[in-house]
Amino acid sequence: MRRWAPGLLLLSPSLVVLGVFVYGLIGWTAKLSLTDEHDALGSKGFVGLKNFVDLFTEDINDRFVHSLKNLLVFTVVFMLGALLMGLLWAFLLERGVRAEGFFRAVYLFPMAVSFVASGVVWRWLMNSGTGDAAGGLNRIFVDLHLGFLQNPWWTDPDWGMAAMALPAIWQLSGYVMALFLSGFRGIPAELREAAAMDGASGYQLYRHVIFPQLTPTALSALIILGHMSMKMFDLIMSVSGAQWITEVPAVYVWQTLLTSDYAKAAAISVILLLLVAVVIIPYLVYNNRVERRS
Repeated sequence: MRRWAPGLLLLSPSLVVLGVFVYGLIGWTAKLSLTDEHDALGSKGFVGLKNFVDLFTEDINDRFVHSLKNLLVFTVVFMLGALLMGLLWAFLLERGVRAEGFFRAVYLFPMAVSFVASGVVWRWLMNSGTGDAAGGLNRIFVDLHLGFLQNPWWTDPDWGMAAMALPAIWQLSGYVMALFLSGFRGIPAELREAAAMDGASGYQLYRHVIFPQLTPTALSALIILGHMSMKMFDLIMSVSGAQWITEVPAVYVWQTLLTSDYAKAAAISVILLLLVAVVIIPYLVYNNRVERRS
């Protein structure tokens, strides 16, 4: 008691708040998802997993499945784009440039902008008008005589979600750059010197020595970007609003709540929680094992 009681006493306020407002509400949401509370009149009883089954089988126009497909496209494009851009910028800075601090600030600046503010700007940039009605990027393409590059952006039913990932890539690739840059700077100089003494070329140095050392950093970036993309709401709403073309589960939850279908909204929320858990829990287990080995 003398060893752990003082620490527990200091942590108790935070534990109580966490237990009530995080895990307590998660439990309440899970319980609500098993009821038939589909209106403001309250629940008449438990229905088991019926709400979850209905999302995949009885939803109008397969709306939930459609939102999951949109989420998958958005997540893949967003993660790949942010990783590649972040790695490229970190690589260029790691090679050594003048005014490195200035470029770091430029790359990181989008993180200081809220998703709502950047979404409003990107809504204008991704104006779907073409020709004389073009605006934003399409107008720039017209003025540069590159009209063949004009496209409907997020209003495209096939590639709308891929275009929706562009604002997210712009906003978070600087964060990925900071992660990779710290990874580059954390590699011992002895490894570089040893590779140089063995006659490794610049390509071989990065291919066989430096990039493998960045694997933990890349994994951390993937986990962070992955769980952020699954909960993306404000950016998508700021760019496209509640549109079928760009609807994701987070937007679907909000629209379902507006109709007072609390049980259905809770079921979607639980599925989102499980998706995030599938991404994060294996990473935490892996990290724990690595720390024990070291």
